Amino acid sequence: MNIKGLKGEIIENAPLGAMSWFRCGGKADLLFKPADAEDLSMFLQSWPANEPLTIIGGLANTIIRDGGIRGACVQLGKPFAKVSAHAKQHPREGGELDPVSGTGCSKHAYIEAGCGALNGNIAAAAVKAGIGGMEFLSGIPGSFGGALRMNAGAYGAEVKDVLLGVSALDRKGELHRMLLKDMHMSYRHSGAPHDYIFLSGILKGEAEDYKTVKARITEIKKKRNDTQPIKEQTGGSTFANPSAEALKRAGLPEGTRSWQIVEMVGGRGLKIGGAQMSEKHCNFMLNTGDAKARDLEMLGDELIARALDKFGVNLLKWEIKRIGEH
Repeated sequence: MNIKGLKGEIIENAPLGAMSWFRCGGKADLLFKPADAEDLSMFLQSWPANEPLTIIGGLANTIIRDGGIRGACVQLGKPFAKVSAHAKQHPREGGELDPVSGTGCSKHAYIEAGCGALNGNIAAAAVKAGIGGMEFLSGIPGSFGGALRMNAGAYGAEVKDVLLGVSALDRKGELHRMLLKDMHMSYRHSGAPHDYIFLSGILKGEAEDYKTVKARITEIKKKRNDTQPIKEQTGGSTFANPSAEALKRAGLPEGTRSWQIVEMVGGRGLKIGGAQMSEKHCNFMLNTGDAKARDLEMLGDELIARALDKFGVNLLKWEIKRIGEH
């Protein structure tokens, strides 16, 4: 591939599977890591409309299928990982996104984050600046762009609770800016156009004492360490929690979590090939060392089928993204 003027990195036969948190799966025909937003726009304008294009994030909550990915993949890396914290002030009124109306609220604070930034780094920047409300991001693996796309959440909060607005490029390389209301976010879902590539976002918080915010994030990290297999090869939560309506139809109490359903159908420790549901937290899927992507997907599908057979309702739905060819 040769697009004149591109500054970013182009990798052919990129080992995406090995780059993913599961450390298994196939390759991408081509991986492009743009140098900046202008570089990405140029690539999008030049890439043929009839050729496949896949947007990937930090590959945390993702299975790359063994057959790999055709066409091009785009990944936002270091140039898009900047995080800026602004305590005790509003975003500039009438500025790039104008995400809040009015000025002078001394407690209001905000973070500007590129979509290549790790969620944990955003949380750390907020703590350092004494900005509360974003501690939950420390419990979400992967990059901010992926968290935006799926309205990721943890510990009782989700992205839409703190989001003010985003900037994005469409498939033609044209820039768009959206406020939270334009995103149509719901549980583990963003209604933004599927072809939008998020570039950055603005998150709101509250200016607080550093020690208070630090204590909360320390508590979250301890809870995560105590309850999740974070030192294993895992992609985070495998299944989204079922809706209240689905639980009612299944005859289960409101608030029943996906891990409880996995346990009810004998999923704790269940293994297929090199894939296993964690004994420590049975909504976490592990690559025990020699798993193929198909092992991971077969294990998840087996649990989905068991839950449907037991309760007559489709209670388990993938939260992990599966992309590529079998």
